[in-house]
Amino acid sequence: MNTVLITGTSSGYGQRTARHFHAQGWNVVATMRTPRPGLLPESDRFRVIALDVTDPESIASAVEAAGPVDVLVNNAGVPSIGVFEGTPMARVREVFETNTFGVMAMTQAVLPRFRERGSGVVVNVTSSVVLGHMPLSAVYKASKMAVEGFTASLALELEPFGVRARTVEPGACLTTNFAARATNGTAPEELVPEPYRAFARKAMAEFTGQELFTRESDVAETVWRAVHDTTGQLRFPAGPDAVRLAQAK
Repeated sequence: MNTVLITGTSSGYGQRTARHFHAQGWNVVATMRTPRPGLLPESDRFRVIALDVTDPESIASAVEAAGPVDVLVNNAGVPSIGVFEGTPMARVREVFETNTFGVMAMTQAVLPRFRERGSGVVVNVTSSVVLGHMPLSAVYKASKMAVEGFTASLALELEPFGVRARTVEPGACLTTNFAARATNGTAPEELVPEPYRAFARKAMAEFTGQELFTRESDVAETVWRAVHDTTGQLRFPAGPDAVRLAQAK
């Protein structure tokens, strides 16, 4: 029976993806910074492990506790919205530590096992921001574009060993805590200096006025498809708005 290790499963895409793989009969190792009882299914095929992808010791401990896995899904990430000029560099580094360096560190931790076994799949969840030009997302997009480039090169390095690397690019999913997570508790106006505010209001109005938004199930199903695809496809847009952007690109 196959086993998948998924990061960032406390909510959203990660939690839905964990449930989807479990429903398909897989063993699931669901990880999050602070495990909470009752958050995910109770099953002998479902384990929840504490993991902070920005902490090397936490990564080593979680990978050891997970044991042999067939698939790594790097889903853990933090959103970020705001004008770049108004974004503190401490916040920029925080976003990259999770969205970019966390992905790299987790991948590096499992690769020796995949390579030695001659099989395995790494799926890196990025975002549809990599497919188009979107304002108020400079830091977030940069962190996700870095993962796209990383994965493209990684796929070539791993191919001789029978290991695959893929990206899944979710569209916009408006959840109730999105704004709070994206601003890290900072009032949105503090991240938008006064000269930019009229522009920012217009951009946000246009964004929230769109009708096509991605469902969590779209992402879970696309991750499942990426894991099982053997055609060599590298990037998998997830959700109607992401597919539309990919087609336009």
